[in-house]
Amino acid sequence: MKHPRTVDDVMTHAVVSARLDAPVKEIVRSMQRWGVSAVPVLSAEGRVVGVVSEADMLGKVPGEGRDGGVPVTAGSLMSAPAVTVPRDATIAGAARLMGRGHLKRLPVVDEDGRPVGVVSRGDLLKVYLRADAEVAEDVRHELLTHLIAEGDAALTVRVADGAVTLSGRLPESVTVDLALRLARAVPGVVDAAWEFTTA
Repeated sequence: MKHPRTVDDVMTHAVVSARLDAPVKEIVRSMQRWGVSAVPVLSAEGRVVGVVSEADMLGKVPGEGRDGGVPVTAGSLMSAPAVTVPRDATIAGAARLMGRGHLKRLPVVDEDGRPVGVVSRGDLLKVYLRADAEVAEDVRHELLTHLIAEGDAALTVRVADGAVTLSGRLPESVTVDLALRLARAVPGVVDAAWEFTTA
């Protein structure tokens, strides 16, 4: 079973989008039909150039028709430039980007800037639904792969509700802080601590 590590593992692959010249009613219909509150806006070449959200429309649509009858379109409503993530972005990296921008979702793009999916806050939170046994397996794998040579330590990994407890013996070259930092980076880990035991 593949454990979620990147945006590609948790994103919604179907993308509801709008053309730059899409009128308001068309955008609203798409949002209603697909149950989304924002859509990426695409250039003629199919690249993401902005995002139109319900908030964008509520803030700007009441003025429709006042500018000499010029129709209000996705291009005039959108927030730009669009904040996007590549499909290989880490889940933690996408979460930080959303947090900094106070965003609820991000368009996911390929190397040419074309949409391949959308990732929401809810998608990113799915990693915390992983079974403790899976999380423990991943933590062990990360520690043995990146820090500890096989047979070089006696390490115990316990996980309860996403909280990791490490105990045992580490090689002299590996600090407890480093082991905890690596454990916390595993998707689904809510915290990590070292349990010191007396001999």
